[in-house]
Amino acid sequence: MLVFLDESGDTGRKISSGSSAFFVVSIVIFLDNDEALRCDQRIGLLRSELGLPHNYEFHFGHNSKRIRQAFLEAVNPYNFSVVTVAINKDPNKLYGEGFKVKSSFYKYACQMVLTNALPYLDKAILVIDKSGNATFQGELRKYLRDKLGDKDGEKIKSFKAQQSHQNNLLQLVDYCVGVSNRKIQSKKDWQEYYKYIAAKQQSWQEWPK
Repeated sequence: MLVFLDESGDTGRKISSGSSAFFVVSIVIFLDNDEALRCDQRIGLLRSELGLPHNYEFHFGHNSKRIRQAFLEAVNPYNFSVVTVAINKDPNKLYGEGFKVKSSFYKYACQMVLTNALPYLDKAILVIDKSGNATFQGELRKYLRDKLGDKDGEKIKSFKAQQSHQNNLLQLVDYCVGVSNRKIQSKKDWQEYYKYIAAKQQSWQEWPK
């Protein structure tokens, strides 16, 4: 079992100064590693179909509508599930000292989405974007082990940090969380994109209400 995690938005609290209104975290779950490989290969093929360089990174927030739709159509036939948590950073709803610390906020959001996914996890390999330093990645692993009650690795067997530009399936979860962020903000075109992953959405939580 392979699980890929990514986020959209930021953990800043100064919404009036440009911070995002929501911090959204999604995971993509492949129960079958061979299916993950097939999806990976399909994304690789898509680059040549679109006339893009072989090392081009698909990124929902940066891509044109044409590329977005082509990507979502390409991955739609594959069997994977999506679990999403969208955190509303409205100061009237979200309060607590821990949310003022960006690293703590991030770890808590990861714990939330993985807690919701626990019923579907079985000795999963969890892959995250290699954006933080090694110390933080180690802290995140320990935090998740503790908070999920999974010290023996029955739910998450191992953690890996990889560069998103080198991993097609991290680019897939970037798309899923980007679409989810568009949905939670009720952007006018969100349904055009969300229709591709709606049936794959295993769990959706907006918090706090």
